[in-house]
Amino acid sequence: MATAPVLDTHGDLMDSVYRWQRHIYDVTRKYFLFGRDRLIRGLRMPYGSAVLEVGCGTGRNLSLVRDLWPKTQIHGLDISPLMLETAQDRLGARARLAVGDACNFDAQDLFGRPHFERVMISFALSMIPAWEEAIAQGIAVLALGGELHIVDFGMGEGLPAPLRWVLMRWLAHFHVTPRPDLAEVAHHLAGSIASVETHDGPLGYYRLIVIRRYRGA
Repeated sequence: MATAPVLDTHGDLMDSVYRWQRHIYDVTRKYFLFGRDRLIRGLRMPYGSAVLEVGCGTGRNLSLVRDLWPKTQIHGLDISPLMLETAQDRLGARARLAVGDACNFDAQDLFGRPHFERVMISFALSMIPAWEEAIAQGIAVLALGGELHIVDFGMGEGLPAPLRWVLMRWLAHFHVTPRPDLAEVAHHLAGSIASVETHDGPLGYYRLIVIRRYRGA
């Protein structure tokens, strides 16, 4: 009897989840990853500035950023080498992409720069076990005056209870765990060096957070 492969790291898990899904990921996710385009429009990229997407996946979001602001310097980080292959094919050689852990990476080493004017994390925190550390790392690599934009699943408080139950069970099948205390953790991590804005999507389906850094560490 064949046995399931042992997954030693979170990167292995993500590769196993997306090995085949990455080819249809964008077609299927547009029906339930709401709020991504709202996040992108809110970036308001300064001319010639740099953006880093943590958990960039197939490069879909970064491609849209580049379409809206062609002079933006594009950077992406993902723990899945297979997803990065798809992203690199999509974005081309001018985009700087790297395999890395969202919770602990050296931006200077990976991208040749320590800070970014914009950082975005789109529907990735709900798949990162140590997600609080990923937010802290995102704040750490913000340039002074820079912004960290986050969108992820809410708790669906406005949905009928049976539909909400089905949604949570379905998300769990893909190793997705919504973070009910996302806003509270963002405020805590921002501390005295950044401000926090929180916006809820319709029916509480998603939550969008903007952290603006106005002070050094």
